[in-house]
This record gives sequence, C-alpha cells and structure tokens, in this order.
Amino acid sequence: MKRILLLLMLIGLHNAHAQLMQDKEKYTKGDTLRGSLRTERNFDVREYHLNIKVDPSRKYIQGYNRIVFVPQQRLTVMQIDLFENMKVDSIVFHGKKLPYRREYNAVFIDNKENFKKNKKDSLTFYYSGKPIAAVRAPWDGGFDWKTDKNGKPWIATAVQGTGASAWWPNKDHQSDEPDNGMTIKVAVPNGLTNVSNGRLTGKKDLGNGYTRWEWKVINPINNYDVALNIGDYVHFGETYKGLDMDFYVLSYNLEKAKKHFQEVKPMMDCFQEKFGEYPFKEDSYKLVETPHLGMEHQSAVAYGNQYMKGYLGRDLSGTGVGTKWDFIIIHETGHEWFGNSITSSDIADMWIHEGFTTYSEVVYTECRWGYEAGQKYINGLKKNVRNDKPIIGPYGVNKEGSGDMYPKGALMLNTIRSIINNDDKWWKLIKEFSETFKHMIVDTEMVINFFEQETGLHLEPVFDQYLRYKNIPTLELKRDENGTAYRWITDVKKFDMPVDVSINGEKIRLTPTTEWQKLDTPPKGISVATDRFFVDVKVGN
Repeated sequence: MKRILLLLMLIGLHNAHAQLMQDKEKYTKGDTLRGSLRTERNFDVREYHLNIKVDPSRKYIQGYNRIVFVPQQRLTVMQIDLFENMKVDSIVFHGKKLPYRREYNAVFIDNKENFKKNKKDSLTFYYSGKPIAAVRAPWDGGFDWKTDKNGKPWIATAVQGTGASAWWPNKDHQSDEPDNGMTIKVAVPNGLTNVSNGRLTGKKDLGNGYTRWEWKVINPINNYDVALNIGDYVHFGETYKGLDMDFYVLSYNLEKAKKHFQEVKPMMDCFQEKFGEYPFKEDSYKLVETPHLGMEHQSAVAYGNQYMKGYLGRDLSGTGVGTKWDFIIIHETGHEWFGNSITSSDIADMWIHEGFTTYSEVVYTECRWGYEAGQKYINGLKKNVRNDKPIIGPYGVNKEGSGDMYPKGALMLNTIRSIINNDDKWWKLIKEFSETFKHMIVDTEMVINFFEQETGLHLEPVFDQYLRYKNIPTLELKRDENGTAYRWITDVKKFDMPVDVSINGEKIRLTPTTEWQKLDTPPKGISVATDRFFVDVKVGN
C-alpha cells in the first residue's frame, strides 16, 4: 500500500482503510529493488533491535537498528532498505564502519571480507532524518504527526505497502520476518508515552527531557506491523480467559473506551473458536488509540474509529448489519490471524491477508447474530466489487492487485463454503488452515494446495478464476427445445464448479462445466442461489 487510490475512500469501499498503491503500467528499478529477492537479500533475519529518539517539535528521528542475520550464501554485498530522504549516519560491523552506496530506497553495504554463509552475525545501522509525513494516514504511508484536543503531540506510524523502510532500516520484504522477534526502544519527551508491539519491559528517564519506553516482541513480526504510538496515553486492561489484553487510549477517553472496548471479549471468543488460539499470546493483545483510522499492527492494533459502530458510523454492506459492531476492532484484529500470523511472501498475494480478514467480519457477525445475518452482510458487500482487474498483482515489484481482494476475496471464500456444503467440514478447514500456517510465510499456491488436499475437491479452477482474472464465473442458461442448456462462461479453460439452483421450488445441485449440458426445465423455472455462490447469471433465448 503506497501512494494510494483515494478513489477508494470516495466510493466508500470497505477496503478504504488500507494503503493501496497507484496503478502502474511500467515499473522502475526501484520497484524491483524493493519487491524482488535478489542475491544481496539472500540472508535470513533473526532479530531486530531498534533504538531511536523521536523529536515531535522537529518531526525528526535518530538512532540505530542492530540487525542479526544469517547469510544463506557467501555475500560481499548486502541490501538493507531505508528511504532515500533519510540519512545513513554509519553502518558498523565488528567495530568497523563499512562503505555503502545508495540506489533509490536501497542501501548496498560492501564487505570485502564478506558475510559468511550460515554464520550468525550482526551489524548496526545508524541513521537519522525526517521520515515522510502521511497526509491522510493510513491511506498514505509514513509518520502521522498530529496533536490531541489538548494540544499534546499524538503521533503514529502506518506504513503498510509504503514500507517500514520509510522510517527504519530493515530488509523490507514480506518474505522475511525476524525469527526471534525484536526489541523496540523509543525515547519521547517526558510526559508522553510510546506504545509499540509486544510487551512493555521497562521505561527509563534519560535525564535530558526524554523517557525511553522499551518493548519486546517474542514472535516473528511483519516489518510493516512494527509501530510507534506516541501520546498522552493512559492504560487499562485485564486477563481474559488466559489472554492478557491491554488498552492504551487518550487520557480524556478513558471511561468511553472502558465501555466501548467490551466488544473485544465476544470477538476473541468467536475468533479463537473459529480460527484457533490468538497467535501472539506471548506478546499480549493490545488496542491503541491512534490519530488515523486503524491498522493491523501486530499485538498493538491501531484503533481510530472514534468509538463508533460500523465504519465511522457507516455500514459498508448497506444492510444494517454492519452497524451492529465496530468495524476497526473486528477487521484489524482479524488480521492477527490473517496477515500477521499467516503472511504472504509477496504483496501481490495480499488477498491472503485481506480476503480472509474480510471474511472474519462475516464470521464474527455469524457468531453473534446467526448465519442469516452473516449471509446478509456478505451479500451486501457485492456492491463494493468492481471486477476491474485481477486480485493477484504482479510479482517481484511490490505491487498488490485489485482492491476487490477485500469483498471479492471474502465472497470467494463464502462460495467455497457453499461448494463444500458441510459447515462442520468448513469450520474445521478454516481452523486447520489458521493453525497449520501459524507464524508462516505463504503464497497462493500453498493456500490452494492446502484447500484441495483437505477437502479432496478440485478447487484450483475456482481460486484461479476469482483471483487471476477480473470477471467472476457466469452461468449461462438458454432455451433448448423444451428445456435449458447451461454452461459456465469463464476465463479458466475446463472450469467446473457445482452450483445450487431451485427448479420450480425444488433445490438441486448442478455440476456445470464450460461445455453445454441440458435440463428438461425451461430457463424461467430456474433460480440460481446467487446468495451463496458469487456468480453472474446470463439467460439467453
């Protein structure tokens, strides 16, 4: 998500809270440096140790990141990413400063003695500067420099798609998370609090007008999830069914938050039942009030929905169901399972994050208000599907596909649920998917293979049509003598997918292919279950 499609906000799509990059027909070398896994990136990050100072008055940061890594091959050059507007102060390896060169937002570090294959090592990257400021976070990425209603600094980061390297040096690619987590130390002016990911391990008055807040993340973490949240925060929390839950809100919103955040409990009950145990229990669960709408920052979910139901009070499904719950709490927490725990290796496969998480909205609705309410909600999302381009984007250039990955991705999953036609098997499948790939990096092929293996169904054509082409399947019906001929119209050749229909009131399952088949009933007597299968219907003469 980078320089975003503000059009999304204008048309009110429920994916508007994410940063989606502008369409491109041509990609630069900078896009490739960021999006591809080159030789210079052939190392495994084991830990990050970030230590910085934030000066709100100057909108300036300085500090260092110690990177612990293991080269997968002998390397004489290593790529670390940091936006070109930020200054590299020095890069220290075994007490010596290493030379480097910059190209776009990549920093190439030269080491004549080489980084040795399979040898765990570390370097410390010192840097400083004014990180890019987000104009409309989270729709564009960077630092969100705001003040609260009392005039106190209120600052947050939101960089999904734009890149974590907008404000701290790292291997900025989704395929590599620090296996052993990271430490985050942030010094802020006295009187302010910094809330980051993981657990608070301490704070220290530095004696220079600044206090350093220290956080530790035990689990692997996406680079874009690493967050700063600085403000006049107060804390409350509790342990709920063995899970530590912490809430950081502006001081004047404390009582409002205590009431509003009660929704977290039924949400956790639902998600843990359907998706498995909260995947970052060791790091706790936090909601942190932010000056922007929200983001799925791992174990420190950003919340800015102004204590309203729906999406800033609106129902993005247009059904009335979407104002029964707080969209940001539910959607962004759903990402803890899909996006944070299960992460796509390339941003082109971001549907794995957003399609499953949008479906989590349906799951929560069904948990609370029943199956019919959930189906009403997801069918309302159809109006947000544009069918403008494929959901899967181009690989290797840090570019996602269509914003349809949100509603269309969820509707595809609902269709697969209908294909399986057994809810016990469906919920077992979703939970096993979440648990099997917990804390793992995946791609589309891995997801498809898992669904096929666990169901015994040939689902690859279904995934391919919804994900790799812009159009959804169309069931064509036409009069054939006294009956009906029917077939699928799809981009995928030899497409086959069952679909339920009602023939003069009797429900049956058809198994259409791209070849014509026949029914004895004329088209006017056939009703397709488009409420459970996201398909178009074309009726001809």
